[in-house]
Amino acid sequence: MSKVVGILKGKCPNCKKGDVFETKGNIFLLRMPKMNERCKTCNLKFEKETGFFFGAMFVSYALAVAEMIASLILFWLLMDLSPLIVFVIFTVIAFITSTFNFRLSRTIWIYLFN
Repeated sequence: MSKVVGILKGKCPNCKKGDVFETKGNIFLLRMPKMNERCKTCNLKFEKETGFFFGAMFVSYALAVAEMIASLILFWLLMDLSPLIVFVIFTVIAFITSTFNFRLSRTIWIYLFN
């Protein structure tokens, strides 16, 4: 359970104290999260090699698909909204959750390989 909490809080997988990200980012201000190169507590290097976070894109894709499926079930099947309105809702949800998915997918990827 501590791994799940560490992932959600964005903590270092080694010491569980240092932050993986320096800033959280803000999609409305068009700022992406800034990642620390190393843990400030235990000095763990987060990017193991060049291109290490390429695989995090697949995790981000899986998160986005899960969000869209949940939205589809909620808005189209349960609330019976039109497909156009559901598409607009999908677009807004994808925009709003993009920085969260970026942080979460990279943190999950670091935890997988540490």
